[in-house]
Amino acid sequence: ELAQQPWLGGKPGSRRVIINRRGEIVEDVASIRAPQEGRDLALSIDSRLQYLAFSEIKAAVEANKAKAGAMVMLDPRTGEILALANWPSYNPNNRSRAARDKMRNRALIDTFEPGSTLKPFTIAAALDSGKFAPGAIIDNDAHRERALTVEQVLQKSSNVGAAKIALSLSAETMWHVLSDAGFGTPPMTGFPGEVSGRLRPAKSWRPIEQATMAYGHGISVNLVQLARAYTVFANDGELKPVSLLKVDAPVAGRPVLKPQTARAVRHMLEMAVLPGGTAPKAQVAGYRVAGKTGTAHKLDGHVYANNKYISSFVGFAPASNPRLVIAVMLDEPGGDQYYGGAIAAPVFSSVMGAALRMLGVPPDAPVTNVILPADAPEIREET
Repeated sequence: ELAQQPWLGGKPGSRRVIINRRGEIVEDVASIRAPQEGRDLALSIDSRLQYLAFSEIKAAVEANKAKAGAMVMLDPRTGEILALANWPSYNPNNRSRAARDKMRNRALIDTFEPGSTLKPFTIAAALDSGKFAPGAIIDNDAHRERALTVEQVLQKSSNVGAAKIALSLSAETMWHVLSDAGFGTPPMTGFPGEVSGRLRPAKSWRPIEQATMAYGHGISVNLVQLARAYTVFANDGELKPVSLLKVDAPVAGRPVLKPQTARAVRHMLEMAVLPGGTAPKAQVAGYRVAGKTGTAHKLDGHVYANNKYISSFVGFAPASNPRLVIAVMLDEPGGDQYYGGAIAAPVFSSVMGAALRMLGVPPDAPVTNVILPADAPEIREET
Protein backbone atom coordinates (compact mmCIF):
# COMPACT_ATOMS: atom_id res chain seq x y z
CA GLU A 1 0.00 0.00 0.00
CA LEU A 2 2.88 2.36 0.80
CA ALA A 3 4.63 1.65 -2.49
CA GLN A 4 1.43 2.09 -4.51
CA GLN A 5 0.08 5.17 -2.72
CA PRO A 6 0.36 7.49 -5.79
CA TRP A 7 -1.80 5.05 -7.76
CA LEU A 8 -4.30 4.36 -4.98
CA GLY A 9 -4.54 7.85 -3.49
CA GLY A 10 -5.35 9.91 -6.55
CA LYS A 11 -4.55 13.62 -6.91
CA PRO A 12 -6.42 16.63 -5.54
CA GLY A 13 -7.77 19.19 -7.97
CA SER A 14 -7.81 23.00 -7.74
CA ARG A 15 -10.15 25.83 -8.78
CA ARG A 16 -10.30 29.61 -8.64
CA VAL A 17 -13.22 31.00 -6.60
CA ILE A 18 -14.55 34.22 -5.12
CA ILE A 19 -15.13 34.22 -1.35
CA ASN A 20 -16.85 36.73 0.90
CA ARG A 21 -15.38 38.28 4.01
CA ARG A 22 -16.51 35.29 6.08
CA GLY A 23 -14.47 32.92 3.89
CA GLU A 24 -17.50 31.42 2.20
CA ILE A 25 -17.38 30.55 -1.51
CA VAL A 26 -19.85 32.69 -3.38
CA GLU A 27 -18.81 32.08 -7.00
CA ASP A 28 -16.74 29.65 -9.07
CA VAL A 29 -14.46 31.45 -11.49
CA ALA A 30 -12.46 28.69 -13.19
CA SER A 31 -11.28 25.10 -12.81
CA ILE A 32 -7.47 25.01 -12.81
CA ARG A 33 -6.94 21.27 -12.42
CA ALA A 34 -9.57 18.54 -12.26
CA PRO A 35 -9.23 16.09 -9.34
CA GLN A 36 -8.13 12.56 -10.15
CA GLU A 37 -9.72 9.76 -8.20
CA GLY A 38 -7.64 6.94 -6.78
CA ARG A 39 -7.52 3.87 -8.97
CA ASP A 40 -8.17 0.24 -8.10
CA LEU A 41 -5.32 -2.20 -7.68
CA ALA A 42 -5.62 -6.00 -7.81
CA LEU A 43 -3.03 -8.04 -5.94
CA SER A 44 -1.84 -11.43 -7.15
CA ILE A 45 -2.35 -12.82 -3.62
CA ASP A 46 -5.08 -15.48 -3.46
CA SER A 47 -6.80 -15.14 -0.07
CA ARG A 48 -7.50 -18.89 0.17
CA LEU A 49 -3.89 -19.83 -0.57
CA GLN A 50 -2.60 -17.06 1.69
CA TYR A 51 -4.64 -18.38 4.62
CA LEU A 52 -3.39 -21.90 3.92
CA ALA A 53 0.26 -20.82 3.73
CA PHE A 54 0.00 -18.65 6.85
CA SER A 55 -1.66 -21.38 8.92
CA GLU A 56 0.87 -24.02 7.88
CA ILE A 57 4.02 -21.93 8.40
CA LYS A 58 2.77 -20.82 11.82
CA ALA A 59 2.10 -24.45 12.80
CA ALA A 60 5.51 -25.56 11.46
CA VAL A 61 7.41 -22.88 13.40
CA GLU A 62 5.61 -23.79 16.60
CA ALA A 63 5.90 -27.57 16.11
CA ASN A 64 9.63 -27.38 15.42
CA LYS A 65 10.33 -24.71 18.05
CA ALA A 66 11.89 -22.54 15.36
CA LYS A 67 12.87 -18.90 15.72
CA ALA A 68 10.90 -17.95 12.60
CA GLY A 69 9.69 -19.20 9.25
CA ALA A 70 8.48 -18.04 5.85
CA MET A 71 6.72 -19.46 2.81
CA VAL A 72 6.30 -18.26 -0.78
CA MET A 73 3.92 -19.67 -3.37
CA LEU A 74 3.98 -18.48 -6.97
CA ASP A 75 2.62 -19.35 -10.38
CA PRO A 76 5.62 -20.24 -12.58
CA ARG A 77 3.70 -19.42 -15.76
CA THR A 78 2.99 -15.78 -14.86
CA GLY A 79 5.36 -15.07 -11.96
CA GLU A 80 2.41 -14.04 -9.78
CA ILE A 81 3.02 -14.40 -6.04
CA LEU A 82 -0.11 -16.22 -4.86
CA ALA A 83 0.84 -16.41 -1.17
CA LEU A 84 3.57 -14.92 0.98
CA ALA A 85 3.50 -15.78 4.66
CA ASN A 86 5.77 -15.15 7.65
CA TRP A 87 5.76 -16.18 11.28
CA PRO A 88 6.01 -14.58 13.80
CA SER A 89 3.64 -11.95 12.49
CA TYR A 90 1.24 -9.28 13.77
CA ASN A 91 -2.22 -7.82 13.28
CA PRO A 92 -1.84 -4.74 11.05
CA ASN A 93 -5.13 -3.40 12.44
CA ASN A 94 -3.66 -3.31 15.96
CA ARG A 95 0.00 -2.34 15.94
CA SER A 96 0.19 -0.89 19.43
CA ARG A 97 1.93 -3.99 20.81
CA ALA A 98 3.63 -5.25 17.65
CA ALA A 99 7.39 -5.67 18.04
CA ARG A 100 9.48 -4.60 15.06
CA ASP A 101 10.84 -8.13 14.74
CA LYS A 102 7.31 -9.37 14.04
CA MET A 103 6.64 -6.71 11.41
CA ARG A 104 9.43 -7.76 9.02
CA ASN A 105 8.47 -9.35 5.73
CA ARG A 106 11.15 -12.00 6.10
CA ALA A 107 10.50 -13.57 2.71
CA LEU A 108 11.69 -10.39 0.99
CA ILE A 109 14.01 -8.58 3.39
CA ASP A 110 15.82 -11.37 5.28
CA THR A 111 18.69 -13.21 3.61
CA PHE A 112 20.15 -16.63 4.34
CA GLU A 113 22.57 -19.12 2.85
CA PRO A 114 20.43 -21.51 0.78
CA GLY A 115 22.47 -24.65 1.36
CA SER A 116 21.67 -27.61 -0.86
CA THR A 117 18.70 -25.91 -2.54
CA LEU A 118 21.41 -24.25 -4.69
CA LYS A 119 22.82 -27.56 -5.97
CA PRO A 120 20.39 -27.78 -8.92
CA PHE A 121 21.98 -24.62 -10.34
CA THR A 122 25.48 -26.10 -10.00
CA ILE A 123 24.31 -29.20 -11.84
CA ALA A 124 22.53 -27.08 -14.44
CA ALA A 125 25.69 -25.05 -15.11
CA ALA A 126 27.62 -28.29 -15.61
CA LEU A 127 25.07 -29.80 -18.00
CA ASP A 128 24.66 -26.56 -19.94
CA SER A 129 28.44 -26.32 -20.40
CA GLY A 130 28.47 -29.68 -22.20
CA LYS A 131 31.16 -31.05 -19.88
CA PHE A 132 28.83 -33.45 -18.10
CA ALA A 133 25.90 -35.70 -18.87
CA PRO A 134 23.33 -36.81 -16.25
CA GLY A 135 24.84 -40.30 -16.15
CA ALA A 136 28.47 -39.21 -15.83
CA ILE A 137 30.29 -40.80 -12.88
CA ILE A 138 31.66 -38.60 -10.10
CA ASP A 139 34.18 -40.22 -7.74
CA ASN A 140 33.16 -39.52 -4.17
CA ASP A 141 35.32 -41.19 -1.57
CA ALA A 142 33.47 -39.37 1.23
CA HIS A 143 30.13 -40.99 0.33
CA ARG A 144 29.21 -44.52 1.32
CA GLU A 145 28.47 -45.36 -2.31
CA ARG A 146 31.94 -44.17 -3.41
CA ALA A 147 30.88 -43.29 -6.96
CA LEU A 148 27.75 -41.38 -7.90
CA THR A 149 26.28 -40.27 -11.19
CA VAL A 150 25.55 -36.57 -11.67
CA GLU A 151 21.86 -37.44 -11.17
CA GLN A 152 22.63 -39.16 -7.87
CA VAL A 153 24.75 -36.23 -6.67
CA LEU A 154 21.57 -34.17 -6.72
CA GLN A 155 19.23 -36.95 -5.62
CA LYS A 156 21.33 -37.80 -2.57
CA SER A 157 22.60 -34.24 -2.08
CA SER A 158 26.34 -34.96 -2.05
CA ASN A 159 28.46 -31.94 -1.11
CA VAL A 160 31.67 -33.54 -2.35
CA GLY A 161 30.09 -34.47 -5.67
CA ALA A 162 28.70 -30.95 -6.14
CA ALA A 163 32.06 -29.40 -5.25
CA LYS A 164 33.94 -31.62 -7.71
CA ILE A 165 31.51 -30.72 -10.47
CA ALA A 166 31.79 -27.01 -9.69
CA LEU A 167 35.58 -27.02 -9.65
CA SER A 168 35.64 -28.52 -13.14
CA LEU A 169 33.88 -25.37 -14.41
CA SER A 170 35.20 -21.86 -14.70
CA ALA A 171 34.05 -19.42 -12.04
CA GLU A 172 32.51 -17.27 -14.79
CA THR A 173 30.39 -20.19 -16.03
CA MET A 174 28.91 -20.77 -12.57
CA TRP A 175 28.48 -17.06 -11.89
CA HIS A 176 26.57 -16.47 -15.11
CA VAL A 177 24.04 -19.23 -14.36
CA LEU A 178 23.49 -17.95 -10.81
CA SER A 179 23.27 -14.33 -11.90
CA ASP A 180 20.95 -15.10 -14.81
CA ALA A 181 18.68 -17.00 -12.40
CA GLY A 182 18.22 -13.79 -10.41
CA PHE A 183 20.67 -14.25 -7.54
CA GLY A 184 22.51 -11.11 -6.49
CA THR A 185 19.77 -8.75 -7.72
CA PRO A 186 16.47 -7.71 -6.08
CA PRO A 187 13.41 -9.67 -7.29
CA MET A 188 11.84 -6.31 -8.28
CA THR A 189 8.43 -6.90 -6.70
CA GLY A 190 8.12 -3.23 -5.79
CA PHE A 191 7.95 -4.08 -2.08
CA PRO A 192 9.84 -1.43 -0.04
CA GLY A 193 13.07 -2.75 1.43
CA GLU A 194 13.39 -5.94 -0.64
CA VAL A 195 17.02 -7.05 -0.72
CA SER A 196 19.30 -8.39 -3.42
CA GLY A 197 21.21 -10.99 -1.44
CA ARG A 198 24.90 -11.45 -2.12
CA LEU A 199 26.62 -12.96 -5.14
CA ARG A 200 30.20 -11.79 -5.35
CA PRO A 201 31.87 -11.22 -8.75
CA ALA A 202 33.42 -14.37 -10.21
CA LYS A 203 36.88 -12.78 -10.43
CA SER A 204 37.06 -12.67 -6.62
CA TRP A 205 36.26 -16.38 -6.10
CA ARG A 206 38.95 -18.62 -4.68
CA PRO A 207 38.71 -22.37 -5.42
CA ILE A 208 37.50 -23.16 -1.89
CA GLU A 209 34.77 -20.54 -2.25
CA GLN A 210 33.69 -21.92 -5.60
CA ALA A 211 33.53 -25.39 -4.03
CA THR A 212 31.39 -24.31 -1.07
CA MET A 213 29.15 -22.16 -3.27
CA ALA A 214 28.34 -25.34 -5.21
CA TYR A 215 26.30 -26.48 -2.21
CA GLY A 216 24.93 -23.12 -1.15
CA HIS A 217 27.46 -21.54 1.21
CA GLY A 218 29.12 -18.21 0.54
CA ILE A 219 26.03 -16.84 -1.21
CA SER A 220 22.94 -15.28 0.37
CA VAL A 221 19.40 -15.12 -0.98
CA ASN A 222 15.90 -14.18 0.08
CA LEU A 223 13.05 -16.67 -0.15
CA VAL A 224 11.24 -14.94 -3.01
CA GLN A 225 14.49 -14.96 -5.03
CA LEU A 226 14.91 -18.66 -4.40
CA ALA A 227 11.32 -19.51 -5.37
CA ARG A 228 11.61 -17.41 -8.52
CA ALA A 229 14.88 -19.09 -9.52
CA TYR A 230 13.16 -22.51 -9.51
CA THR A 231 10.78 -21.29 -12.22
CA VAL A 232 13.74 -21.86 -14.56
CA PHE A 233 13.31 -25.61 -14.09
CA ALA A 234 9.51 -25.40 -14.25
CA ASN A 235 9.57 -23.33 -17.48
CA ASP A 236 12.08 -25.30 -19.57
CA GLY A 237 14.92 -22.88 -18.84
CA GLU A 238 13.04 -19.57 -18.87
CA LEU A 239 13.00 -17.16 -15.91
CA LYS A 240 9.81 -15.18 -15.34
CA PRO A 241 9.61 -11.81 -13.53
CA VAL A 242 7.71 -12.02 -10.23
CA SER A 243 4.80 -9.78 -9.33
CA LEU A 244 2.69 -8.94 -6.28
CA LEU A 245 0.09 -7.48 -8.66
CA LYS A 246 -2.36 -9.50 -10.72
CA VAL A 247 -1.11 -10.31 -14.20
CA ASP A 248 -3.74 -10.34 -16.93
CA ALA A 249 -1.59 -10.74 -20.05
CA PRO A 250 1.03 -13.33 -21.06
CA VAL A 251 4.40 -12.65 -19.45
CA ALA A 252 7.62 -12.81 -21.44
CA GLY A 253 10.46 -14.60 -19.69
CA ARG A 254 14.21 -14.60 -20.16
CA PRO A 255 16.13 -17.72 -21.26
CA VAL A 256 18.65 -18.88 -18.65
CA LEU A 257 19.28 -22.54 -19.53
CA LYS A 258 18.92 -24.74 -22.58
CA PRO A 259 15.47 -26.41 -22.51
CA GLN A 260 17.01 -29.89 -22.42
CA THR A 261 19.16 -28.88 -19.42
CA ALA A 262 16.15 -27.59 -17.49
CA ARG A 263 14.20 -30.78 -18.25
CA ALA A 264 17.12 -32.98 -17.17
CA VAL A 265 17.42 -31.14 -13.83
CA ARG A 266 13.64 -31.33 -13.39
CA HIS A 267 13.91 -35.11 -13.68
CA MET A 268 16.67 -35.13 -11.04
CA LEU A 269 14.50 -33.02 -8.74
CA GLU A 270 11.78 -35.66 -9.12
CA MET A 271 14.32 -38.31 -8.13
CA ALA A 272 15.14 -36.31 -4.98
CA VAL A 273 11.52 -36.59 -3.84
CA LEU A 274 11.25 -40.35 -4.39
CA PRO A 275 12.54 -43.05 -2.03
CA GLY A 276 16.33 -42.96 -2.29
CA GLY A 277 16.33 -39.17 -2.33
CA THR A 278 16.46 -36.68 0.53
CA ALA A 279 12.82 -35.59 0.37
CA PRO A 280 10.31 -38.45 0.15
CA LYS A 281 8.24 -36.56 2.75
CA ALA A 282 7.59 -33.89 0.08
CA GLN A 283 5.52 -36.28 -2.03
CA VAL A 284 1.88 -35.42 -2.74
CA ALA A 285 -0.66 -38.15 -3.40
CA GLY A 286 -1.87 -38.02 -6.99
CA TYR A 287 0.83 -35.65 -8.25
CA ARG A 288 4.39 -35.84 -9.49
CA VAL A 289 6.55 -33.52 -7.40
CA ALA A 290 10.03 -32.10 -8.07
CA GLY A 291 12.10 -30.31 -5.46
CA LYS A 292 15.21 -30.02 -3.34
CA THR A 293 16.00 -29.94 0.36
CA GLY A 294 18.43 -27.59 2.08
CA THR A 295 20.06 -27.60 5.52
CA ALA A 296 22.66 -24.91 6.15
CA HIS A 297 24.60 -23.94 9.26
CA LYS A 298 23.91 -20.32 10.25
CA LEU A 299 26.66 -17.78 10.56
CA ASP A 300 27.32 -16.61 14.11
CA GLY A 301 29.57 -13.60 13.67
CA HIS A 302 32.32 -14.76 11.35
CA VAL A 303 32.00 -18.51 12.02
CA TYR A 304 29.33 -21.13 11.42
CA ALA A 305 27.37 -22.12 14.52
CA ASN A 306 27.36 -25.83 15.29
CA ASN A 307 23.74 -25.96 16.44
CA LYS A 308 21.94 -23.25 14.46
CA TYR A 309 20.45 -24.13 11.08
CA ILE A 310 18.30 -22.85 8.24
CA SER A 311 16.09 -25.70 7.02
CA SER A 312 14.38 -25.35 3.66
CA PHE A 313 12.63 -26.99 0.76
CA VAL A 314 11.79 -25.62 -2.69
CA GLY A 315 9.75 -27.50 -5.25
CA PHE A 316 6.97 -27.49 -7.80
CA ALA A 317 4.08 -29.62 -9.03
CA PRO A 318 2.66 -31.22 -11.07
CA ALA A 319 6.08 -32.01 -12.51
CA SER A 320 4.53 -32.87 -15.88
CA ASN A 321 3.03 -29.36 -16.20
CA PRO A 322 4.11 -27.17 -13.25
CA ARG A 323 1.36 -24.93 -11.83
CA LEU A 324 2.83 -23.94 -8.46
CA VAL A 325 6.28 -23.31 -7.02
CA ILE A 326 6.48 -23.35 -3.21
CA ALA A 327 9.50 -22.42 -1.08
CA VAL A 328 9.55 -23.12 2.68
CA MET A 329 12.17 -21.86 5.16
CA LEU A 330 12.47 -22.52 8.90
CA ASP A 331 14.97 -20.43 10.86
CA GLU A 332 16.76 -22.13 13.76
CA PRO A 333 14.52 -25.13 14.44
CA GLY A 334 14.93 -26.07 18.08
CA GLY A 335 13.45 -29.57 18.13
CA ASP A 336 15.11 -32.93 17.64
CA GLN A 337 14.95 -32.62 13.83
CA TYR A 338 16.54 -29.89 11.74
CA TYR A 339 17.11 -31.40 8.29
CA GLY A 340 15.11 -29.81 5.48
CA GLY A 341 13.90 -33.22 4.35
CA ALA A 342 12.50 -33.94 7.81
CA ILE A 343 10.79 -30.65 8.73
CA ALA A 344 10.45 -28.39 5.66
CA ALA A 345 9.48 -31.05 3.10
CA PRO A 346 6.33 -32.16 5.01
CA VAL A 347 5.14 -28.53 5.17
CA PHE A 348 5.60 -28.26 1.40
CA SER A 349 3.67 -31.51 0.89
CA SER A 350 0.73 -30.39 3.03
CA VAL A 351 0.44 -26.96 1.41
CA MET A 352 1.06 -28.14 -2.15
CA GLY A 353 -1.53 -30.91 -1.91
CA ALA A 354 -4.21 -28.60 -0.51
CA ALA A 355 -3.39 -25.80 -2.97
CA LEU A 356 -3.55 -28.03 -6.04
CA ARG A 357 -6.92 -29.35 -4.93
CA MET A 358 -8.22 -25.81 -4.28
CA LEU A 359 -7.18 -24.78 -7.79
CA GLY A 360 -8.67 -27.91 -9.37
CA VAL A 361 -5.39 -28.98 -10.94
CA PRO A 362 -5.77 -32.44 -12.52
CA PRO A 363 -3.61 -35.20 -10.99
CA ASP A 364 -0.69 -36.51 -13.07
CA ALA A 365 0.13 -39.60 -10.97
CA PRO A 366 -1.75 -42.43 -9.25
CA VAL A 367 -3.28 -41.51 -5.89
CA THR A 368 -1.20 -44.37 -4.45
CA ASN A 369 2.10 -42.87 -5.66
CA VAL A 370 3.25 -41.93 -2.14
CA ILE A 371 5.05 -44.99 -0.87
CA LEU A 372 7.30 -44.68 2.18
CA PRO A 373 8.51 -48.13 3.24
CA ALA A 374 8.92 -48.37 6.99
CA ASP A 375 12.38 -49.89 6.62
CA ALA A 376 13.60 -47.43 3.97
CA PRO A 377 16.87 -45.75 5.03
CA GLU A 378 16.67 -42.02 5.64
CA ILE A 379 18.79 -40.07 3.15
CA ARG A 380 19.89 -36.75 4.61
CA GLU A 381 21.29 -33.79 2.72
CA GLU A 382 24.85 -32.98 3.74
CA THR A 383 25.32 -29.71 5.66
